[in-house]
Amino acid sequence: MSNVELNEKSATAAGEEVKHPLQNTWSLWFFKNEKGNQWKDNLRLVTSFSTVEDFWAIYNHIQLSSKLPTGCDYMLFKQGIEPMWEDVQNREGGRWLLTTDKKKRAQDLDRVWLETLLCLIGESFDDASEDICGACVQIRQKADKVAIWTTNAHNKDRVMAIGRKFQARIKLAPESLFYQKHTDTANSASKQGSNKSKYEYII
Repeated sequence: MSNVELNEKSATAAGEEVKHPLQNTWSLWFFKNEKGNQWKDNLRLVTSFSTVEDFWAIYNHIQLSSKLPTGCDYMLFKQGIEPMWEDVQNREGGRWLLTTDKKKRAQDLDRVWLETLLCLIGESFDDASEDICGACVQIRQKADKVAIWTTNAHNKDRVMAIGRKFQARIKLAPESLFYQKHTDTANSASKQGSNKSKYEYII
């Protein structure tokens, strides 16, 4: 995949017929928080793709993340992995979490989310890309969140390699990216009145 340009120009060149395959097939999911439904009932699979051109066709067709209503998520995961803690590929993993200022939503969120998507489908984390499960963007009342999910929270070398690469790609300030184990996030969510979980790493 390193020899394929992940830009819109390659996807829209006049007369282009040959599609450029990605290393993995990816699935786009959409979550809308509708009260009264179980969490899983609010989650739906939108589509899957496996080429650069199909990615851009989908991205240019769907609503920008900054335009989504509060309580909605986009999730992009490798095909076969569901975007939930309980999936066998996610169970022992965690996430690099970036919280963004909703006042700068129109200015920053779409850029950050697009760069995150390109990092994933372009396998930008070198060998550590094997540990990537997916990513999500969450639109919330107080602040928006972008996260990259990894499969093994105990593999510190790969977790940190992913975090540092992501930090450099998005051009984040120091100590703005936090890694949480899914088990810690789940345990904190199960405690009534608590929505805090400890951070395993900060960069």
